[in-house]
Amino acid sequence: MHELEPFFNWEKYYQSHEDPKSPFFGKEYDLSQYHDAVYDHYIHPFWDFMGSETLYIKILFADYTLRFAVIELIGEWNDTLHNDIMHFKRNIIDLMTGEGIVHFILIGENVFNFHGSDDEYYAEWFEEVENGWIAALRFPGHVENEWRKYQLDYFLNFGGTLELENWRTFTPKALFQVVNSLIQRRLNS
Repeated sequence: MHELEPFFNWEKYYQSHEDPKSPFFGKEYDLSQYHDAVYDHYIHPFWDFMGSETLYIKILFADYTLRFAVIELIGEWNDTLHNDIMHFKRNIIDLMTGEGIVHFILIGENVFNFHGSDDEYYAEWFEEVENGWIAALRFPGHVENEWRKYQLDYFLNFGGTLELENWRTFTPKALFQVVNSLIQRRLNS
């Protein structure tokens, strides 16, 4: 697991530790040692701690004019034991919505499991992005099934045309345009 790095080809466009509006502004990365772990598996130092013991993130891109962010996740999304959505919402999403972000693209190829609880933080997030949306791309099928079981599909857009296997081939703004178009089609149908 320590070899799984966040997607790095967009660093020429954006780096969260250089963005004064980012929750990770000023963070320094030490590549000489691995100190964060999901359970007993060390993870690459480029993943950012957001308060959860089991879920780490990387803000791949944020655009305050178009009001969107792309966030990649790794680990186990565990609302049951660790209330990961609370940490994610309070420590990351609240700060980003405070800066005007209302469109969120979550990349979940490295999210291994989901354990649900209540939907309070998802509902709050959904209400706060009233003119925006939350899209989840590339999460494993069993994670999406658990989301459906907890009725999180009311708040999160995922599956179907949002699978986008080739998301890495887009620039950040092009990915936003594609996802926005797909979401608008869903809303209009």
